[in-house]
Amino acid sequence: MVQAYILIQTEVGKASTVADVIAKLPGILHAEDVTGPYDVIVRAQSDSVDDLGRMVVAKIQQVDGITRTLTCPIVHL
Repeated sequence: MVQAYILIQTEVGKASTVADVIAKLPGILHAEDVTGPYDVIVRAQSDSVDDLGRMVVAKIQQVDGITRTLTCPIVHL
C-alpha cells in the first residue's frame, strides 16, 4: 500500500468545489481546502506507485478548476 499527500492549486474560488469532488473519488482518504500556497491538500492511497500515478493523472488532474498538482509519497524511514 502506498500513501501520498497531493498538493493542489486551483483557479480562484474553486478550492471548496475541487475538494468536494476529489473527496468522493476511490482511494482518497481526505481532501481539505486550506490557505497558503496550495488550495487543497489530499491524502490518497493506492496499491502501488504506478496506481497512484494513474489516479493523479487520470482522475484528480481531470477535475475542473485544478491548475497544478504536486504529489508527495509518504515514506517510512
